Amino acid sequence: MPLPSQPIPPGGTIGILGSGQLGRMLALAAGKLGLKTHVYCDASGPAFDVATARTTAKFDHPETLAAFARTVDAVTYEFENIPLATVRFLEALVPVRPGAKALACAQDRLNEKRLARELGAGTADFAAIDSAEDLAAELARIGMPSVLKTRRFGYDGKGQVKITAASEAAAAWQAIGQQPAIIEGFVKFDCEVSVIAVRGSDGTYAAYDVTLNEHREHILHRSTVPAGLAPATAARAVDIARRIGDALDYIGVFAVEFFAVDGDVLVNEIAPRVHNSGHWTMDACLVSQFENHIRAVAGWPLGATARHADAEMINLIGPEAAEWRKIASEPGASLHLYGKREARAGRKMGHINRLRPARSLK
Repeated sequence: MPLPSQPIPPGGTIGILGSGQLGRMLALAAGKLGLKTHVYCDASGPAFDVATARTTAKFDHPETLAAFARTVDAVTYEFENIPLATVRFLEALVPVRPGAKALACAQDRLNEKRLARELGAGTADFAAIDSAEDLAAELARIGMPSVLKTRRFGYDGKGQVKITAASEAAAAWQAIGQQPAIIEGFVKFDCEVSVIAVRGSDGTYAAYDVTLNEHREHILHRSTVPAGLAPATAARAVDIARRIGDALDYIGVFAVEFFAVDGDVLVNEIAPRVHNSGHWTMDACLVSQFENHIRAVAGWPLGATARHADAEMINLIGPEAAEWRKIASEPGASLHLYGKREARAGRKMGHINRLRPARSLK
């Protein structure tokens, strides 16, 4: 469907596929701009609590999707495991931003790595794995340790197994369910960083400062800015993200996760959505990643991505959110809770942003 030539004005409605915390924060950002939201998901979630309208239905139900499309001016999504067929169906009825092209790439780790290489970016050594025989052959070529990952539906460490010896290959193949996979050489990185970028409907591009990330048990624990990278290294990461956004005809906020190695960066993953490592922008920037995503989806001018403070974001996982009283009393801490009812182990319940006077705005 052709994109509308005019921005969606205040009072218009943005459809959001998915009802998690990212959808919740997108809905809150839309409300700030006078826009309404209609959240569509197959299960109730935190976004339902703050949306203007909500629909609970399967993602493969054409009649309900068509009715949803008639209530909105544009559609976006808050996670990359939305069925590609759903996005393609909606694209025939209403603008979907980002579109199916971006989603198809980001849903498949092999596609991501191939795109990065095509654009001149470095990655870990990798290969497609479709059988136990493929795995044995590529382990011999790439060496060990290596990481076997499902090509689809993996996040926060799910769907991946580290292999340190050839004798572990068969068990690793079984552990991921013998699904189409990718093997990646293990990268001895200096640190992990990400670029949160935004691309408008007119191709305008902007990026937030490169973010330093620390994971615990495969879940993001802390993100900090400034990241401490050399300026040339940070600039290369931002430029790679620009090339990816342009290649995917992207509209909205996206994240590119990198390994920093010896003054260079290697692309690890692409996320076609607002991202956990960009939550610090909610308090350290005039315009957050969530507002900028809504601006892009609505066809508005992009907002400033400059930060006014150094920042640290800490995820609250599982029972850690029970300390909300203590956190709320802490000077300089901004508490964000997602309204989830059950604090399960490994579940993101909220986050804290702590700001400090900026040492450097480079």
